[in-house]
Amino acid sequence: MKGNRVLAIIMAGGKGERLMPLTEQRSKPAVPFGGKYRITDFVLSNFLNSGIMAMYVLVQYRSQSLIEHLRRAWRIGGRIKQHFITVVPPQMKARGGWYEGTADAVYHNLNLIRDFAPDLVAVFGADHIYRMDINQMIQFHRQNNAEVSVAALPVPLHAAAGFGIIDTDRDGRVTGFEEKPKKPKPMIQDPDHAYSSMGNYIFDADLLIKVLEEDAATPGSHDFGRDIIPNLIKHHRVVAYNFRDNIVPGIKPYEEPGYWRDVGTLEAYWQAHMDMLGPAPLLDLRNDEWPILSDTFDGPTASFARATIEDSMVGQGSLITDAKIRRSVIGRNVHIEHGAEIDECIILDGARIGSKARLRRVIADRFNIIPEAAEIGIVPDADRKLYKVTKSGLVILPRGQSVGKGVSNTRVSS
Repeated sequence: MKGNRVLAIIMAGGKGERLMPLTEQRSKPAVPFGGKYRITDFVLSNFLNSGIMAMYVLVQYRSQSLIEHLRRAWRIGGRIKQHFITVVPPQMKARGGWYEGTADAVYHNLNLIRDFAPDLVAVFGADHIYRMDINQMIQFHRQNNAEVSVAALPVPLHAAAGFGIIDTDRDGRVTGFEEKPKKPKPMIQDPDHAYSSMGNYIFDADLLIKVLEEDAATPGSHDFGRDIIPNLIKHHRVVAYNFRDNIVPGIKPYEEPGYWRDVGTLEAYWQAHMDMLGPAPLLDLRNDEWPILSDTFDGPTASFARATIEDSMVGQGSLITDAKIRRSVIGRNVHIEHGAEIDECIILDGARIGSKARLRRVIADRFNIIPEAAEIGIVPDADRKLYKVTKSGLVILPRGQSVGKGVSNTRVSS
């Protein structure tokens, strides 16, 4: 019988290259989300709400913003040795360089696992938007006498080519894994869907240590999805945990069952924000039974003066004066002046939007200053000369960029 001692290893070193320029000065897990949070807040909240209080957060790429956020927002523990959230930068052990892959990152820190002496190790990513009761996955792991459990989500077959796809037998045992296959294999029990790996794993601790030592001794990408899991399924009991079976308290009837988004592209990042809007959002952040936690902000409540707000979220400390806001997410301490029109935008903290400015489908990183009467997202050809514009027409403004008059704020952490 497996014991109850669980250690969480949070993989938070992702570059997020497809999110540029939002990741120009920060790692993907540190990118702001939802007007209040950072992406990493979701996985950390899931562990905390699940009662798993021992977490190592492995960072690497442009990590200072994330480290500062964790210092402000995630101080737990103290005198209770088993309760902690500890940031772990690359230690330059083993081969003496940067992490070469997700498995290599954990291998560099095997001493932390040995010192904590857990029964199970939960290796989770830090760059997805979802709610999950991790105890239910742990219970599934134990009930199925698994040595490794892989969190998996059924995705429509036509969209499965962009994911790592798992094959299973009728008992849920993993029999194959293929990264982004051209012809994904359907699930046995659901021919219209394929099983996508979520990149979240539960390992028996002794097995994890053994396989990481073996992997480190051989050439390869040293990655859990590409190397570790495909090798383990040949000789060990690896099972797939269906994330759709995870029931989180407080979920509303209108929310999407098993909501999970990899916000690794600008389009996915924007769409996940749109999913939170309206009277029946696919992901409703108003859930007192499973809150997503973040740092506090000491500004006043948001203020509106003769403003028109439709299906939007507005962060604390923001001031909107005689402006029209439709289907947008406005961060904290944002000032929007009279006559401005904001449509399907994501405006991050500290931005200033001048009078009569018009913004449509714009993602504006923190501390942007938009001058009066500016038009962004209105004339695509003009936007492409000045900004990054995605294939779908989203216009992206980097952090602290001044448009026309004004200066950027460089004193506040990214």
